[in-house]
Amino acid sequence: MSVASAASVAYTHRFLAGLDFSEIFVLMAVLVGSLSVHEAAHAWAANRLGDPTARLLGRLSLNPAVHVDLIGTLIFPLVAITTGLPLIGWAKPVPVDFRHLRHPRRDFAMVAAAGPASNVLMAIAGAVVFMAVVDVATLRGGELMPSALLQFVMLNVLLAVFNMIPVPPLDGGNVLMGLLPAAGADLVDRVRPFGFLLLYGLMLSGVLSAVMRPVQRFVLGWLL
Repeated sequence: MSVASAASVAYTHRFLAGLDFSEIFVLMAVLVGSLSVHEAAHAWAANRLGDPTARLLGRLSLNPAVHVDLIGTLIFPLVAITTGLPLIGWAKPVPVDFRHLRHPRRDFAMVAAAGPASNVLMAIAGAVVFMAVVDVATLRGGELMPSALLQFVMLNVLLAVFNMIPVPPLDGGNVLMGLLPAAGADLVDRVRPFGFLLLYGLMLSGVLSAVMRPVQRFVLGWLL
């Protein structure tokens, strides 16, 4: 099985509207970098818990080249950011071999949780730096650094919240499978082939936004 991580840039344009070319470039760079750390966190956790599969395949790396999917990581997010179309991006899934995990269901849930956890840590670190430099940068007339840091924080919060939605193949669905009894986990796993269809249904109906926005506002209010 693999750990699939998605980048919900479907809502990014709603709070980062009116970006110019340089800001779009920065946002894409932040997205690619953040997803690379996210995927490397999955690989790191799997390796620590006994499964070296991802490490042996070169996925225990911060190099974006090993994690980027041309369509899911670059094209879909870029189209979503520039047009506002409701598209969901993704990175290459990290392979996990259950046979090597010491406690397969529990450890797989921990591997899945490692990705969003890395986004939370990055958001916290970005917020600390943002609060430290924003006043100084503004006084000096420089706005690019505060803007980039703000995008970094907001996007990592978005990635963490979106990926923890309990719908497979998102990380939240895999975490849920590790928490439920075997019968419940099997039921959730049966949803996996239809996961993205379900996510688009929730997105287009407005349910996804209604669930995510309060969580995002709470986390961003706490950080900033």
